[in-house]
Amino acid sequence: MPLTSAAIKAMRQSQAKRDNRRPFRSRMKSVLRELTDLAKAGKTEEATKLLPVVYKVVDTAAKKHIVHWKNAARKKSGAAALVAGLSK
Repeated sequence: MPLTSAAIKAMRQSQAKRDNRRPFRSRMKSVLRELTDLAKAGKTEEATKLLPVVYKVVDTAAKKHIVHWKNAARKKSGAAALVAGLSK
């Protein structure tokens, strides 16, 4: 546990930031998982419809500095490749 008042305040702030970021990270992971599940099931049309949602959620997470912008680009590229592989 923190001892100084500054450390106590820093802990409080970091907890608040973590709580504020959690819904965005959770949503991003859920949408990506949903896309991979659709791809594994071979549901091409549903996966294609979900792709813009994936882009939006990942871009929002990158904008809010929840993930690095290069990590976001990698996630989007992987999702696009996954969907493109289904249509073959």
